[in-house]
Amino acid sequence: MRLRDINTIKSELQYLLDYKVPQVKFVDRTFNWNQEHAFSIWKYLLENDNGITNFHFEIAADLLTDKHMAILRCMRPGLIQLEIGVQSTNERTLKAINRHTNIETLRRNTAQIHSFQNIHQHLDLIAGLPYEDYDSFANSFNDVYKMAPDQLQLGFLKVLKGSPIEQLTEKYGIVHHAKPPYEVLYTKWLRYEDLLKLKGIEEMTELYYNSNQFSHMLLVLQQEFATPFHLFEALANYYQTNGYFVNIPSRNYRYQILLEFACSVASDKHDLFVELLIFDLYLRENLKTRPDFAPENKIPRQKLNQFYAQEAQYPNCLTNYHGYTSAQLLRMTHVECFQYAVWNNCAIDCTKKLQFPAYILFDYQKRSPLTHNATYFEISI
Repeated sequence: MRLRDINTIKSELQYLLDYKVPQVKFVDRTFNWNQEHAFSIWKYLLENDNGITNFHFEIAADLLTDKHMAILRCMRPGLIQLEIGVQSTNERTLKAINRHTNIETLRRNTAQIHSFQNIHQHLDLIAGLPYEDYDSFANSFNDVYKMAPDQLQLGFLKVLKGSPIEQLTEKYGIVHHAKPPYEVLYTKWLRYEDLLKLKGIEEMTELYYNSNQFSHMLLVLQQEFATPFHLFEALANYYQTNGYFVNIPSRNYRYQILLEFACSVASDKHDLFVELLIFDLYLRENLKTRPDFAPENKIPRQKLNQFYAQEAQYPNCLTNYHGYTSAQLLRMTHVECFQYAVWNNCAIDCTKKLQFPAYILFDYQKRSPLTHNATYFEISI
């Protein structure tokens, strides 16, 4: 492979940084194949960050070094995002497509990056590869899901003209569409019926996982299933049975559907599921109208007024709202009463009913640059 002159690259990057371009995507298929080259570019971006531009890189996570990790740890949240093409965790499959990925190293490195809480990670899987049947793909899905990517992309094999895989279609029994994008229909290992099931699971993963709108609900709900794959498989079956795939429901109605599905699995946890969904909803948006499944928010108006009057005069939680009146603070933020500690990231602890109600304040001016979720506080009222 050839490398462009590093000084030329830095000059071009500075031009984009000066104009505050929102996002720049590097087209390298494996950006960090040359470790020093990758480090030099990342170091330049760190030292010349304009606070706005995001840079997208497709990397091989198992090739990252301690030196890379040290600089990635220092990045501004949202400065870079990483796309990591896992494709499969089946070793025989990886060998057949000539990928030499060290899955254990990849797992360890993605976990370390996840711990930094400053870099969006997008991990890819491909269905229809050699030696990957339905159960093997489920294993790959579960392996990658446990890596906690910010996005888990399920793709389907494309047999492009002139590609190495095209020469092996007969050997592997790969049948694909005759027209672009030449997507796989079935293989020696994956039946057409199973591929259609994976299409449904892909849709559920996109709507409920990749949207990052149901994170706390999914954390608890997946405890009702043997594996994450079983959860999304069952959810896809629920959509299919109830005809929801015909017209994909609106964003708000998806919460109602997920509640119905969850209660069909564990009806005794209805109240917990409702609170989880309420929390996930208000984490994303300051709703003006409560969803139909949500009971009335039973916080006395007098207590709310007292809290916001105090914040307007002596800010404690809402320190970035200088100059706003208590009435404006009430409209711009939200306080919700909970009977369960649904904000707790431990799925087991949050299922226990609290001895006393808890009050959570959602601050929509302070959002995570990675998830766009509001900041929240537990407050006393």
